[in-house]
Amino acid sequence: MNMGNEGVGTMATDALSEPCRYWIGVVSATHVKRGVAGGFAQLCHGKSAPLRRMRQNDWLIYYSPRTEMAQGEALQAFTAIGQVADDSVYEFQMSESFVPFRRNIHYRPSREVKIADLLDQLSFTRGNRNWGYSFRFGHFEIGGEDFQIIARAMLEDAGLSI
Repeated sequence: MNMGNEGVGTMATDALSEPCRYWIGVVSATHVKRGVAGGFAQLCHGKSAPLRRMRQNDWLIYYSPRTEMAQGEALQAFTAIGQVADDSVYEFQMSESFVPFRRNIHYRPSREVKIADLLDQLSFTRGNRNWGYSFRFGHFEIGGEDFQIIARAMLEDAGLSI
């Protein structure tokens, strides 16, 4: 897993010049931390479909509504950002009865950003009292402008430039 600063300075240029897409994944903060530590993404309780929608060089931003999956404290923050490393979606046996799908992600060092700070800036939340509805699907695509707003908040405020 690449957690260094390589390429962070050119992220905006790379992200916009490549034919890539931008995604939000909804996952508890503790599960995000496991993914970042292991260099992988796992979405929608291990389903393959959301992972297969993404392609190499696409960007994934994790949004964590809670700290833990069921009983955690409310968090409502963007908690990790990374780029899809390859086109491989694979199964990973976590237990005898749970074999979720994963894909490799190159995460960037970043800081947590509360969505409340960005609600008026993002096209999918601005002026929408029910802004959380999109997040109920667990994985959805966002536009490049929204990606840049979130990425700047997560990276520049963490002392990194884009």
